[in-house]
Amino acid sequence: MSRLELKPNFTQPDAFYAALTAAHRERSESESERINARLILLLANHIGDQQVLEEALEIASQVVSAPNQSQ
Repeated sequence: MSRLELKPNFTQPDAFYAALTAAHRERSESESERINARLILLLANHIGDQQVLEEALEIASQVVSAPNQSQ
């Protein structure tokens, strides 16, 4: 059974963050949402494992619906 990798697994996290923010720079909110949607689908296709994808969705949903967390 595959599991979602939760330990840090980036080889260059700062470089990825810089590329991600650059992709969104000077974009409208709508364009940024489309970029995010395409990125999610591309990465989901790369992962390919339904169990792993559902685990990721569950974890991501918990963060969004957590009540009154300070940001």
